[in-house]
Amino acid sequence: MPSLRERLRSPFAWVPTAYLAEGIPFAMVIWVAGTMFKDLGHSDSEITMSTASIGIMWSLKPLYAGFLDMFKTKRFWVITMQLVLAGLLGLWATSLALPNYFVIAILLLWLMAFASATQDICIDGVYITSLNASAQGKFMGLQGAFWNAGRIFATAVVVGVAGALQKSGLDARAAWATALAVSMGAMALLAAYHYWTLPPGSTSERPANALAVANTFKDQFLDFLKKPQILGMLTFVLLYRMGEGFLLLEAPLFMQGQVTNGGLGMCATTAVTAACPHMLESKALIDGLISTIVSLAFGLLGGIFAGKYGLNRRTLVFMALCLNLPHITFYILSCMVTTEAPVSLPVIAALVTLEKAGYSFGFVANMLYMMQQISPGKYHMTHYAFCTAIMNLTLIPTQMASGVLADHLGFQTFFLFVMVASIPSILGAFFAPFPNNLEDTGASKT
Repeated sequence: MPSLRERLRSPFAWVPTAYLAEGIPFAMVIWVAGTMFKDLGHSDSEITMSTASIGIMWSLKPLYAGFLDMFKTKRFWVITMQLVLAGLLGLWATSLALPNYFVIAILLLWLMAFASATQDICIDGVYITSLNASAQGKFMGLQGAFWNAGRIFATAVVVGVAGALQKSGLDARAAWATALAVSMGAMALLAAYHYWTLPPGSTSERPANALAVANTFKDQFLDFLKKPQILGMLTFVLLYRMGEGFLLLEAPLFMQGQVTNGGLGMCATTAVTAACPHMLESKALIDGLISTIVSLAFGLLGGIFAGKYGLNRRTLVFMALCLNLPHITFYILSCMVTTEAPVSLPVIAALVTLEKAGYSFGFVANMLYMMQQISPGKYHMTHYAFCTAIMNLTLIPTQMASGVLADHLGFQTFFLFVMVASIPSILGAFFAPFPNNLEDTGASKT
């Protein structure tokens, strides 16, 4: 019979909670912060311009990942970063009592993003070095499921607590401070749990010094640039999420915007009004819980589809259409907004989840293309990290511009603009090069 220590070190004991811990801070920075700032009266322009660029921290991971192996173990860095994240969430909650809380919160979000990205590097490192190839595939589904559970916790539970507390009569800032404290407690508990369950993660060859890390990175980077048709492949990566990038931050803000400003009015915290005909808790339910579950289901369907038909030009274009065409649901919702008859919650839920379903199904193609066409070779894992970093760079300018454009154009015109901005994504899929000839075989490679 396995000992208690062996049972605690079973992948079933730590893989779900490790990826839950990845999902929570990412969602807090990318989605919850915007919801909170909107609820506290900040404009869409102010929110997106201040928060969108923070995402660059997840794109910088390849630049310093190698240095983490020089000191301690991956497990040490995971637990340390989780404790740091808990502390930063506590400081964020405390800062809401200050008059200049917005500036302080943005600084804390930058620090949270760095700690979150560092945690991600080391959790992925523990996963890759502690599990063999068969086990990695076996637990891949749990990875995605519990990362999304982290998003549900942040966007549904944390936002829901803030809304419920305001509904009970608590001041908005105090309500959000309490909700942030809940997330702080969750990260602290995860750190304590991982102290007992997380394996150390191995290092095949510990770098001798910083120069060795830099030389290895240089060789990896030059090898990446030598790949055949690399410019065409990177053009596809940069274009594929362009339309989605304009929606990621602004679509939830549109849902939360007042009806009198063209939003869906999911902003009531005490009692519904003509401007806010729906409760903030309803946004947490639809945009947090329901949409995330739908995203997970259609992400799995996208994987099944790609596995059956292979990644080739036809399937890539089809999945690009699935990713981009459902963006029109937000234009439809913006056209339905009226102060006389608010859009019903079932209609909002149906159209928002339809868009999330299309995004999750089509997004699979992007990840597979990077994994199968760009990253194979001597530095497969590192080059895949390069690809994801470059992919995220597209989101920064589009997210930053989204709030400014929505404030200037109005929601209806803005969502039409998003549809036009989605066209390069489909063209990029049509002209994407396939140097590994997967389109001829119809079979997928890894």
